Amino acid sequence: MSEQKKIPSFDLSRNYQRVKEEVRVAIDRVLDTQEFILGPEVATLEKEIEAYLEVENAIGCASGTDALILAMMSLDLEEGDEVITTPFTFFATASCITRTGAKLVFADVEQDTYNLSPESVLNKITAKTKAVILVHLFGQMCRIEELKDELAKRNIKLIEDCAQAIGSHRVIEGKICRAGTVGDIGCFSFFPTKNLGCYGDGGMVTVPHNSQVAARIRRLRVHGAGKTYFHEEVGINSRLDAIQAAILRVRLRHLEEWNEERRLVAERYKLLFGEKGLLEVIKTPIEEDGNRHVFHQYVVRAERRDELQSFLEERNIVTRVYYPLPLHLQKCFASSGYKKGDFPVSEMLAEEVLALPIFPELLPEEQERIVEEIAKFY
Repeated sequence: MSEQKKIPSFDLSRNYQRVKEEVRVAIDRVLDTQEFILGPEVATLEKEIEAYLEVENAIGCASGTDALILAMMSLDLEEGDEVITTPFTFFATASCITRTGAKLVFADVEQDTYNLSPESVLNKITAKTKAVILVHLFGQMCRIEELKDELAKRNIKLIEDCAQAIGSHRVIEGKICRAGTVGDIGCFSFFPTKNLGCYGDGGMVTVPHNSQVAARIRRLRVHGAGKTYFHEEVGINSRLDAIQAAILRVRLRHLEEWNEERRLVAERYKLLFGEKGLLEVIKTPIEEDGNRHVFHQYVVRAERRDELQSFLEERNIVTRVYYPLPLHLQKCFASSGYKKGDFPVSEMLAEEVLALPIFPELLPEEQERIVEEIAKFY
């Protein structure tokens, strides 16, 4: 078998070629000002994100993880307080809870969307529950409206982890609601591989309708200081730097176009799998009614997943497993007391899911080759 050109799971270099000149102009603008931390570039990005999402408050910070930590810090959690989230997600969603001293409580997910099951969340609520962190996983929003009113009635805060979902939306009561605008706080990551990524680390917190909480998070990101050197509380150092903000301002202008290209890639995969008669062995991701899925990842469920991944790797096709071990079974969370079998859907997904290459510049012929090789395997 002659070795074919590698198909990466994600190719940042192709995307950079599309915006290279715009990015260089933006970076030069920052270099000319010599203002590198926060400053007007970050403030302008925050205003542009507020306009894009239609929210009142957006606060830039150093990473998506810090966005979650800042959200948790703003809740004044105490030892014994409980926060519910999903075991089938990236580590930071859960670690931000334990870092603030709260008790980590998991609820199971749905096998078709990979998102938290609203019913499972409601079953986990106790008198000690202070917050729920929903994750809009892989680019699709949860059915957040099934929890919002009930949580508000019980004075439980609703945090949206939107690290993988910027630009996704859901129609709720006839209105288009973007990820990060429905709950009490939204948390975003601008890690380079995200749909809206910078060229380093970066994050943002949205507070849709509470300027008091927003002002506090702005303080918390600069060591709890409202005025320089005057500290109202102990915060953290989590400032978005100006060069990353300038890059994000360029890339934000292209986000809708790139998300549409991702959706086309996803649609093409589904058609190709159908043409090859693979839909019995490859379960393609669904897009729930009312949702606009932005396909941060294209995650299928595959029979004999590990064998398939090795087969594709031998043929120079890079795939990923998000996530191979659910969080309730991670060694560092052993003290939470969970065991194998507690969250059967999450555990099943961990054994079956496979993320195929997806990025706006993925070529149709590359997708055809990927699906052709998968067909050969089966």
